[in-house]
Amino acid sequence: MSIPRRTVLLAVGSSVAIAGCLGDEESDGGSEDSTDGTQTDGSDDSGDDDSESESENENETDDEGESDATVRVRSHPDHGDILVGPEELTLYNFDQDTQDEMASTCYDDCATAWPPLTVEGEGDPTAGDDVSATLTTFERNNGETQVAADGWPLYYFASDEEPGDVNGQGVNDVWWVLKPDGTPMRPDDSGGSGDDGNSDETDDTDDSDSDDDDGVGY
Repeated sequence: MSIPRRTVLLAVGSSVAIAGCLGDEESDGGSEDSTDGTQTDGSDDSGDDDSESESENENETDDEGESDATVRVRSHPDHGDILVGPEELTLYNFDQDTQDEMASTCYDDCATAWPPLTVEGEGDPTAGDDVSATLTTFERNNGETQVAADGWPLYYFASDEEPGDVNGQGVNDVWWVLKPDGTPMRPDDSGGSGDDGNSDETDDTDDSDSDDDDGVGY
């Protein structure tokens, strides 16, 4: 029996329509999978970048903290580890001061030659790595806040121009560099690392000025 042509066309059309619907669903599913995969990968990359950025920031903070320290330790070829200021210039104690008295005897011309290490206002001094001395402060007569290490007021020497200079060591036998614990490095307790490197120049200066500067050495 022959099938009417109209019936055949309707059957073919229905098959095409059904196949088209199935194809759209598969295509949509594939598109969703592809999009999800792209988003997931992007999220992972972003997380890695954030982690690396946080790590770099932590390192920068640590470095800045050390460089901003009020008192630090620097290794010297003749004297070993000594205390230095924030710009790495050598720090000294003055034997005419009294340890733990929290007062300075160096003012006027003395303070010009031996500038005190000070901090802004009532700020607390900070210690760098390897500094074992206890840092304290006291108020000078002019209102400045001077830093002390292990009870010794700290000073620079005006003749020291760059890190590593220790021109003030042993001047008039009253000015000394300090160990990391704040102990003055005098010749009798520093293992022979006193003022040997500057002994000739220092002796000439001491002989001519000792009566006028009371051991200040400027």
